Amino acid sequence: MSRKKARESAMSLIYQMDLNEDFSKESIKTYLENFEHSVAEEEYVKDASNKIILNLEEIDEYINKNLTGWTIERLAKVDLSVLRVALYEILYREDIPIEVSINEAIETVRKYSAEDSYRFINGVLGGVIRSIENE
Repeated sequence: MSRKKARESAMSLIYQMDLNEDFSKESIKTYLENFEHSVAEEEYVKDASNKIILNLEEIDEYINKNLTGWTIERLAKVDLSVLRVALYEILYREDIPIEVSINEAIETVRKYSAEDSYRFINGVLGGVIRSIENE
């Protein structure tokens, strides 16, 4: 299994759902029917997308609380999708170390977003981690 491929697929699916304003189970099913994944990758994508949808308000609140001079509506959709997948891992996956989730988010955003977006993503995720530790 390639966890990297699974993360990128989850990010792509969340990105697509956000653009289409369609966070339905049918969107997940359609996405998985159209892209080839191993069983383990598919399970990760299903779990990630379902938990992100179920906890979208909480995840977005963490993001919002850690934006300085920005609103969630102004974020690039790719950056927002990467943040959502990273927070899914940080908040709901005890089997993935926080450092790995942050590093993978930075690598993903470097691949798919603007040149300096990785700094922004790192700053937001760092703020989230500090806020979680202070709770």
